Amino acid sequence: MREIHVYDMIVVGGGPGGYTAALYAARASLDTLVLEKLSAGGQMALTEEIDNYPGFEDGIDGFTLAEKMQQQAERFGAKSEYAQVERMNLTTVPKVLETSEGTFYGRTVVLATGANPRELGLDNETALTGRGVAYCAACDGMRYKGKTVVVVGGGNSAAADAMLLSRIAQKVILVHRRDTLRATKVYHEPLIQAENIEFRWNSVVTELLHEDKLTGVKLKDVHTGEETLLPCDGVFISVGRKPATELVQGQLNLDHSGYIIADETTKTNLPGVYAVGDVRTKPLRQVVTAVADGATAVHMAEEFLAGGK
Repeated sequence: MREIHVYDMIVVGGGPGGYTAALYAARASLDTLVLEKLSAGGQMALTEEIDNYPGFEDGIDGFTLAEKMQQQAERFGAKSEYAQVERMNLTTVPKVLETSEGTFYGRTVVLATGANPRELGLDNETALTGRGVAYCAACDGMRYKGKTVVVVGGGNSAAADAMLLSRIAQKVILVHRRDTLRATKVYHEPLIQAENIEFRWNSVVTELLHEDKLTGVKLKDVHTGEETLLPCDGVFISVGRKPATELVQGQLNLDHSGYIIADETTKTNLPGVYAVGDVRTKPLRQVVTAVADGATAVHMAEEFLAGGK
């Protein structure tokens, strides 16, 4: 019988949290494999300019930063395999990951599968991403300095995005399908008091208006059906995110939104399994917090592999 190869650590997902874990693990002489289905970077790779990650005084595009993270991890011996993970058994010893490129075995697993923004499902939404359509105010807000932007949503993320953008854009128009926000009360008063925030209640976006880039949106009143055209330079879609946790349901504890329950230690309910970056429960999802998670996960994994608690 052929002897199987067991990695010290398998990282699922090649975003900033994943490749930071791979870097720290490889530097600690752990036999490390990164499984990534597309290319390095995850959601970060789609961001044209990142200004809030330390060390790049002129900013850096997400694709280039992702490549640098991958190359740095691989310089210390981490391996990358481009494969779609199809099934995982995280309860066995070793842990088993079945992929499109074969089955891999690991003593520890770091889950860095991320979370994707929920889309509105409108025509040309994907094509206009980066050309007027955005999903992260903290990432892309500065591109709209002094301009008019629309924020779609009524929860905490939409409220926070509107407040952030009100300090950057000339005008912010918050579009919500109901007549009151779902966001917690702490946001309500600051939003109402902000002089450059306008509300469009009981409204939904039905069409993205564009030429080579976004020029505006079409709104529909959910009660009367009346449609209006709203010129704008950008639209920020803040209607929630979808954590990529389908493969771990029934194995790991998830919160009501589907995120993996893991605190600042990144430990999950299963020994030797860690969750980093956007896929875990956390108050802030940014490149810098994902990177911190990756480093922490390796520290915890080293203790686990050494027999600690």
